[in-house]
Amino acid sequence: MADPARLAEGTPAEDRGPSDAPTEDMALPGRSLAGAGRTRAPQLDGTDRGSVTRLFGSRLYFRLWLAQFASSLGDWIGFVAITALSNRIAGTNGVALVLSARLVPGFFLGSLGGLLADRLDRKKVMVACDVGRAVVVGLLPFVHNLPLLFLANLVLEALTLLWSPAKEATVPNLVREEQLPKVNSLGLAAAYGTFPLGAGLFTALAAVAAYLGRFDALSVLKVNQENLAIWTDTLTFLVSALLISTLAIPRRDQPARTGKVDLGQGLRDVREGWRFIGHNAVVRSVMVALSCGLVGGGMVVPLGPDFARDVLGGGPRAFGALITAMGVGVAMGVIGVSSVQKHLRPERVFVQAVFLAGVGLVAAASMWALTPSMLFVGLLGVGAGAVYVFGFSLIQTHTEDALRGRIFSALYAAVRLCLLLSFVLGPLLASLLDRLSSGLLDGRVGLGGWEVSLPGSRLTLWLAGTIIVAAGLVARRSLRADADRVRS
Repeated sequence: MADPARLAEGTPAEDRGPSDAPTEDMALPGRSLAGAGRTRAPQLDGTDRGSVTRLFGSRLYFRLWLAQFASSLGDWIGFVAITALSNRIAGTNGVALVLSARLVPGFFLGSLGGLLADRLDRKKVMVACDVGRAVVVGLLPFVHNLPLLFLANLVLEALTLLWSPAKEATVPNLVREEQLPKVNSLGLAAAYGTFPLGAGLFTALAAVAAYLGRFDALSVLKVNQENLAIWTDTLTFLVSALLISTLAIPRRDQPARTGKVDLGQGLRDVREGWRFIGHNAVVRSVMVALSCGLVGGGMVVPLGPDFARDVLGGGPRAFGALITAMGVGVAMGVIGVSSVQKHLRPERVFVQAVFLAGVGLVAAASMWALTPSMLFVGLLGVGAGAVYVFGFSLIQTHTEDALRGRIFSALYAAVRLCLLLSFVLGPLLASLLDRLSSGLLDGRVGLGGWEVSLPGSRLTLWLAGTIIVAAGLVARRSLRADADRVRS
């Protein structure tokens, strides 16, 4: 565990570069740094106040964001390519098996990834993970059986579990505290906004592969759409590694190295992270709200097609419209909170956003036509986007730098577990409630002059929305209790 006295001293003078020198801005009230008292974040000097700095908080974070954009774009291209490759090798069952490798490492390696992010140089961790992912992805065109493809996907996800906590823990050391909601919005845009771009590039590579396939000299490379996508993925990881390797991330105090691995100390460090979550009301509230919210909100994915068919009378297009509405809502939520975040109280808005997401899901499941259902699914997305932005910001600002990697690894592990639970429990609950509804109520109930159908998908989505609202109530109670304790 890092010495609190040393953490309070910040970065030693001999470790600071010119950009870390104190400036007049440091003395201004209300301009505290997210890493203050832990790791000295870069200051904005007179030459670093252009449009890039106004939008991204600092030029250092802008370069880290570019690295994340490249890495995320590669992830999505690779995701589509690996899905197509596994389908060609083993069909639909092969796709399910290979994609399950994206969930498994989170349950076993999540805490380890956070521990390494806290104990090692985070820049080196990110660079090593990007290079490792580039190597693994670059070998995929030579993989022709399902077990090796599963193993490759497992390794890729394990490296991502190391990269992500290191990146999230680094962000507060690159921007000011009041800028965290905005830069987290930008991070969300880079992580998920690149999905349509990646899917579009994968589609465009079909034409490129057809053109290159005319050249006999390239036949040894087996040029096809999947392989071109995989090599493009490799290139994006190398670009990310290059950008991060040239990034002047402020140094942190590292635990003394003894030359041997102390497993006992590692376990104590992991327990320290979980103990911090249990004792810090703000971090605990965010973790509970995000986890429970995902159990409810995640059910939209497996139950959406049934709801679109049984309640809205549509099909795949109706389900696609609902997912599009939710995506647009998320984007609106992220952009909205980013534009007004300086005037908002993060704790209050976080709880309100959780409530909005839950109420939006309940209302959407109560609709009988596609258009109003899309409207309320959009509200669900608005709440979800705000929850993400302010949830990450609250964790970053209420966690000291020495623990931040472990806290984010715990969050990612909880997210994976809750999503898996929602994907598994959603269809099971829908099937159970559908049988109960048919047996007890003949699948419908009369309310005044209206007849409301009660298929299992609608009942389960109502339950999912209720779970989200309950998570908001728990978070509000915990945050209020913490505020009362601070005031007393």
